[in-house]
Amino acid sequence: MTKIVYIGAGSAGFGKQLVAGILSHPELASGTLALVDLDEENLRVATRLAEKMAAQLGVAPRLEPTTDRRQALDGADYVISTVTAAGGIAARKAERRISERYGVDQAVGCTTGPGGVFRTLRYMPIMLGICRDMEELCPRAWLFHYANPTAAVSLGLNRASSIRSVGMCHSVQGTASQLAGILGVPFEETGHWVAGVNHQAWFLRFEWRGEDAYPQLRQKMADPEVYRSEMVRIEMMKHFGYFVTESSYHNSEYVPYFRKNPELIARFAPKTGAWEDHQSHTEKEVAARRVRLAQEADSDGPVEIPETREYCVDILHAMVTNTPFRFNGNVMNTGLITNLSDSLCVEVPCLVDNMGVHPCHVGDLPPQCAALNTSRSAGDELSVQGALEADRDAARQAVALDPLTAAVCTLDQVDEMVEELFAALAEHLPQFS
Repeated sequence: MTKIVYIGAGSAGFGKQLVAGILSHPELASGTLALVDLDEENLRVATRLAEKMAAQLGVAPRLEPTTDRRQALDGADYVISTVTAAGGIAARKAERRISERYGVDQAVGCTTGPGGVFRTLRYMPIMLGICRDMEELCPRAWLFHYANPTAAVSLGLNRASSIRSVGMCHSVQGTASQLAGILGVPFEETGHWVAGVNHQAWFLRFEWRGEDAYPQLRQKMADPEVYRSEMVRIEMMKHFGYFVTESSYHNSEYVPYFRKNPELIARFAPKTGAWEDHQSHTEKEVAARRVRLAQEADSDGPVEIPETREYCVDILHAMVTNTPFRFNGNVMNTGLITNLSDSLCVEVPCLVDNMGVHPCHVGDLPPQCAALNTSRSAGDELSVQGALEADRDAARQAVALDPLTAAVCTLDQVDEMVEELFAALAEHLPQFS
């Protein structure tokens, strides 16, 4: 019987939809599903929701809720992790507040720059702890993790652990669906071939009914309304030839062109809607979601069973049933993208079946795309070195290599900013004490 362990099952964002996806496949729901969370109330709600969804779907998994990760991991076949980095939203607020004082106005700060580097430092001990337990208790299990910065965390785990792991993200399928919407065609009639690095992977091909859809996309994107909805990514496509994954607001912080001053931010990436105060909005939305989930779990009525486009569920289904599936995963660059460094983690198409995950060879990216990926990833190796070796200099150098930081800060300012960040986040970085 298959044993799936979900660490972070009480997640307000991922939890319910991933569990619903697993339970919606009888082949996955016939085994054991261990739900792990350190927060007993979040775990209780997640368990009750799982019980209700299972009953509605007519499946009978063996549910094992626990706060003891090691107990759950014993004998696991597959492990999913959606745990957060140490310090949570409060630490992210501190990272943003300090970096903004030095002119580094990161949009989100979870991938590159000061936020991305220090998030790597906060995440790595937690993720390595999971891997160390897996090495002892389920060494042949696969680990699928949702942990931004996905590329850096994936690189660190591949360097420091023997556990087979893949970094997960939804920006490829999300963008593909968005492009189909811009064209006004059914997503199922489109096809895509995407490669690069996480949050900056390129739609090397986007087709509709087997034909190149880029000419139609360019036409549609000339519409002022469409342009305003994706200014950064459309500008990137206009200048570099290919559409890129992740939102325009997010993408504006990975390159030096759009956030060097308030005027550029207002022009290309204005703070509107949920982005006006992203951290506070996220905090409020998480709290509101938790209230809704608890009400749904404790009510006498049926539970809404959401559909999910998260790759993770389809990957597990493919492995268990030997039904081939293709997704974009974050894996080591073992010659997959030939004009990017082999020391990087790349996001490429991967085939999956009952023998595991098989990353696809892509070859050379267009040189301009490879150059931007190299720039975006310049600090990844050093941030991982900083995390694995408690190397403050490596962390400082990683921040200095960030394209946006380099566009607005002197090296002396980088040093001062990094020292402030270490001081503010000291309680979440015990390995540096």
